[in-house]
Amino acid sequence: MERPFTDRREAGRMLAQRLGAFAGRRDVVVLALPRGGVPVAYEVAAALGAPLDVLPVCKLGTPWQAELAMGALSSNGAQFVDEDLVREAGVSAAQLQSAMALARIELGRREARYRGERPLEPVAGRVTLIVDDGIATGASLKAAARAVASLGPARIIAAMPVAPAGARLRLGGAIDDLVCVHTPLQFFSVGQFYLDFDQVDDDTVRYLLDQAAGGAGNT
Repeated sequence: MERPFTDRREAGRMLAQRLGAFAGRRDVVVLALPRGGVPVAYEVAAALGAPLDVLPVCKLGTPWQAELAMGALSSNGAQFVDEDLVREAGVSAAQLQSAMALARIELGRREARYRGERPLEPVAGRVTLIVDDGIATGASLKAAARAVASLGPARIIAAMPVAPAGARLRLGGAIDDLVCVHTPLQFFSVGQFYLDFDQVDDDTVRYLLDQAAGGAGNT
């Protein structure tokens, strides 16, 4: 197995090395998927000299296994539902709608907490790097990509420290490109590739966003 990342910020610095072609460009914006993607994206944005923002996405967990994503919603209303998984897991229409309702409430909370009154960093006509700490099912990323696509970006590039070897096929046409540090054949969870994979709290997300907005760079 590839050497595990020490933590998300080290993963972000290593990811930034793969994205050097985008450094110093005015047509690039970095969008993080909170919460775990924010420390990664902070390092990427700092290294590239690009603006950083968040795109809140909420995973739809199955009723019997919350960590198994049957879909995801984004804060601008874009959604992805894995119809095959919903059917195989026996999730009823009522259960799916209930999960969506709860997700919308959580998305509203995240928008207020992370962005406040600040509008989303402009995306139209820009190369948009969507950053998370890794890809598991790809549900959150698909919802995020659909949300970004509705804003008219020049290109959508998913940038991840780690993703399964078949992630590009799994994502289909949702993105224009995928950049990863590791794409292991044996993949059980994103957390297995980090020594420190503790949850990122809301205060840390807000702090890093404020630091990036102030142009403070790496700390």
